[in-house]
Amino acid sequence: MNTQVEHFFEKAQKWQAEFQLLRDIIRENKSLEEDYKWMHPCYTLAGKNIVLIHGFKEYCALLFHKGALMKDPRGILIQQTENVQSGRQIRFTNIEQIIQLQSVIKEYIKEAIEIEKSGKKVDMKKVTDYPVPEEFQKALDDDEALHKAFSALSPGRQKGYLFYFNQAKQSKTRETRIEKYYAHILDGKGIDD
Repeated sequence: MNTQVEHFFEKAQKWQAEFQLLRDIIRENKSLEEDYKWMHPCYTLAGKNIVLIHGFKEYCALLFHKGALMKDPRGILIQQTENVQSGRQIRFTNIEQIIQLQSVIKEYIKEAIEIEKSGKKVDMKKVTDYPVPEEFQKALDDDEALHKAFSALSPGRQKGYLFYFNQAKQSKTRETRIEKYYAHILDGKGIDD
């Protein structure tokens, strides 16, 4: 028994009944272990993430970590945002939806486990797939410490910065964003650290 998971379910207010039913459905599959990651119950197979329970204001959901590889014959998997590469959700707004989809949820969990057992990986974008904004390239060229620090960041952190800098439509906004995160990069931190 994981005390953090128990605490999560005890303190849940809005989705308590839905969370408990989702938990019961997942735990029927004895090959999964209950863990606590990213402040949510996460169910793993040999330490590998399979599915996570989480809730938002408008819905609660199951998040399949390699959902992009799933067949989804029912067309119920949702990509949270266009930038999410791997994970997919099944969303619920009430307990009746979960009850109606119980057998489907179990099928999807089995498929997610089989995908993990197969060793399949989601083809993720590489750092080189993200353009380096002109303003940031100039900053990297002009500042050796910044260049070294950025190169030392993990690929995920590098992608986060490049994505964020590229989202700005105006050059001045990109420059402001680069200045704002200059010290973060030098400290080896990601955009959300």
